Amino acid sequence: MTQPQTVSPTDFIREIIDDDLKTNKNDGSVATRFPPEPNGYIHIGHAKSICLNFGIAAQYGGKCNLRMDDTDPSGESLEYVESIIIDIRWLGFDWEDRMYFASDYFEHLYKCAVQLIKAGRAYVCDLNADEIREYRGTFTEPGVESPYRNRNVDENLDLFERMRGGEFEDGTHVLRAKIDMTSPNIVMRDPVIYRIKRESHYRTGNKWVIYPMYDFAHCLSDAIEGITHSICTLEFENNRPLYDWIVEQLVEGARPKQIEFARLNLSYTVISKRVLIDLVEKKLVTGWNDPRMPTIAGMRRRGYTPEAIRNFCAQIGVAKNDNLIDMALLEHCVREDLNERTPRVMGILRPLRVVIDNYPEGQVETFECANHPQRPEMGTRELPFSRELYIEREDFNEDPPGKYKRLAPGREVRLRNSYVIKYESMVKDEKGEVIELHCTYDPATRNAPPPDGRKVKGVIHWVSAEHCVPAEVRLYDRLFRVQDPLSESEEFTKYLNPGSLEVLDNCRVESGLKGAQPGSRYQFERLGYFCVDPENSVPGSLVFNRIVPLRDTWGKISGKV
Repeated sequence: MTQPQTVSPTDFIREIIDDDLKTNKNDGSVATRFPPEPNGYIHIGHAKSICLNFGIAAQYGGKCNLRMDDTDPSGESLEYVESIIIDIRWLGFDWEDRMYFASDYFEHLYKCAVQLIKAGRAYVCDLNADEIREYRGTFTEPGVESPYRNRNVDENLDLFERMRGGEFEDGTHVLRAKIDMTSPNIVMRDPVIYRIKRESHYRTGNKWVIYPMYDFAHCLSDAIEGITHSICTLEFENNRPLYDWIVEQLVEGARPKQIEFARLNLSYTVISKRVLIDLVEKKLVTGWNDPRMPTIAGMRRRGYTPEAIRNFCAQIGVAKNDNLIDMALLEHCVREDLNERTPRVMGILRPLRVVIDNYPEGQVETFECANHPQRPEMGTRELPFSRELYIEREDFNEDPPGKYKRLAPGREVRLRNSYVIKYESMVKDEKGEVIELHCTYDPATRNAPPPDGRKVKGVIHWVSAEHCVPAEVRLYDRLFRVQDPLSESEEFTKYLNPGSLEVLDNCRVESGLKGAQPGSRYQFERLGYFCVDPENSVPGSLVFNRIVPLRDTWGKISGKV
């Protein structure tokens, strides 16, 4: 598979790589990796890293690995691994035969820990988690050495082997790197590198009862794979000295260079796996692939395209400082991409019946309509027209404001691609709600807008009541009603947008969509872009997800929430 170009050709990371290549560092090779932890579905923030790592490898003729950093059996599962694989491939990237697991290296990592112990640079500590935290000190006070810090090598080797053998309970012993308890960087104050954890691993089963900490396994896994540039987000900047210390102790020759960039923060949603897990477990969303979620699975189900996501990642670029990216930019990229590729159809979300009194009963005409006004290669379709139609309820106003251009008493409008009709009368139910309109049509105006036809102020869409297809439409919107819900309060759920999903179960779409395939995308003329829901649509029962409106209307919407 050819890797798509997804990021700008110049940025500070590429400048670093260019400098390395000038000095023939790493023999002029470039090797990157995307190393997710399989404890949840990947999201739009991961997409930025995926595009960056695979994009750099492609640009410099290098290689990018996919590695699951599966060092903590808590919450990790094969489901998450499979979802990550599916999502990255859907985005358009391929790691060929270079898929790895940190769990493949468990034996090697154990031997590395033994090597540190033999060198007097690691020790088994009996302090519990709270005591370790207390001994570590603060940003203004140095740490205090553990009373077990100066155990001899033989005792440490014996205890570490017994830890592996399952002799001790969880939390009673850990292996710590012996670095500097007075370091101004708290990360360097004898960090834990192994702990006891009696949990079954989704790949290794119950073979291990001790597991390496992420900080220990991550940098060594990079070194094992020959990664030249370990590109990660800014939250790992403080950990870089620890990574460098570990590889200096244990790796000979070329070592990975860690480079940090700003993570993606997106407005009106949350890019935190912890919070996303909370949303799923508390059933505040329907699952990881809920179309309101910022997960790749959710965006795919909603109808986003991989091209739009890659373009978005390219547009935001690579920065050194964290910032908040407006959701409107992502939606703009989606809208721009869909505008080029989606066929136009007519759908009615809130139907209002229209009877054309002077149209012959039983007569059916067909109108040939372009599938895309700017792309003749996309062909045409035929729309049936009959005496009874459906229009959007909002396209009629009994008492219209001054600039209203649609149907109203005493007014006429053009039905798109067909005739001009004129209002004659209305029918209301017992509650006073308009349930039916009676109109007349002008046969001379068949599909003849100006200059050949009569000029009217408004054009509205429609479907034939006899031929249309019933459908359910789900109007998805932004998950939160504030830009940065996590900065407002720890209780982020109070900022959930109650209008993030509206279900309309009485919609009508044109007859040609009867056999629409799950995942198919369309522009509903005048309404927005919609996708046939791949989970809930079955033959004879269409469900559409709104991908994005035709234009950014959030400024109006958010004021009503």
